Amino acid sequence: MNTKMKLMIAATLTAMTTTSSYAQTLCVFDPLGSQGDIYSLMQDYAVVAKQWGGDIKLKPYSDEKLANNDFKSGKCDGAAITGIRMRPMNDFVGTISAVQGVMTNEQAKTILALAGNPKLAPDMQGKGTEVVGITSLGFAYLMVNNRNINSIDDISKIRTGTLSFDKIQEIIVEKFGGKAVPMELSEVGSKFNSGQVDMIIVPPVAFKPMELYKGMGTQGLIWRFPLALTTLVVITHPDKFPDGYGQLSRSWFVGQLDRQMGAMNKIEKSIDAKYWGTIPAKAAEGNMKVIRESRLSLTREGVYNKKMIGILKKIRCRQDPTNYECPLKDE
Repeated sequence: MNTKMKLMIAATLTAMTTTSSYAQTLCVFDPLGSQGDIYSLMQDYAVVAKQWGGDIKLKPYSDEKLANNDFKSGKCDGAAITGIRMRPMNDFVGTISAVQGVMTNEQAKTILALAGNPKLAPDMQGKGTEVVGITSLGFAYLMVNNRNINSIDDISKIRTGTLSFDKIQEIIVEKFGGKAVPMELSEVGSKFNSGQVDMIIVPPVAFKPMELYKGMGTQGLIWRFPLALTTLVVITHPDKFPDGYGQLSRSWFVGQLDRQMGAMNKIEKSIDAKYWGTIPAKAAEGNMKVIRESRLSLTREGVYNKKMIGILKKIRCRQDPTNYECPLKDE
């Protein structure tokens, strides 16, 4: 083989290598854009992903709807969005945020760690997507503008802000005879703070960025009554990533759980004690039983993933085997 031929082959191989290299765009939702804690976590992720053959380019979004749409249209190879927004693409992972499916930090850590188990890898895939990471954004609580609102019965008397893309919230509110006011996530702060709704269901991570203390005034409260675990989910178009990338990525997120849950707890504790309240025990017990019935109903209707609902119950009962629901076979 002459020198000219060798040079041609070398040039061809170089070109092939160059054109096959691919930088993956990951669209990241963070209410504070590139200045927020979520984006900071994903910056660390992008650095580590190089070890798995990824070449991640982060693109910040303060509007989650836009990040989600860009992912679905293929403008993003992956997206970091809330589990609630992601649920239609993977109801197994989305059901982790089922209403009171997870009630404590211990339970949250158990299910989020389990999600990284290779045995559940098939459940992470479907509809042309793969979930490659799940972590906590803290518990969603009932935030009200009047502390006299503390029971499910009160929902019929007030306007409750619900996320327009999550029909589950609207269904639950209406089951209790309440008036749901659908809104985009970006509208939650303005509508609550202006008094257009009396109650919202969001995690503490939203409290300061959305200035929700303005809507609470002197009479509002955050009821320390966890309604659902909110999650950040990283979802990809797997054909844009190397083989085996998903499992390596999920394992990394499991390794970050202590860091992330610690950060969420720190945010919760940073909210002034005057904004927190405890629902009376009798009302809390009644609320939980009614909410459980709603969770069962939504599972029967196929809204929640039955396999995940069963896993969550096992985790709850492992922590508290004396709970009245544990002997029951309907979940």
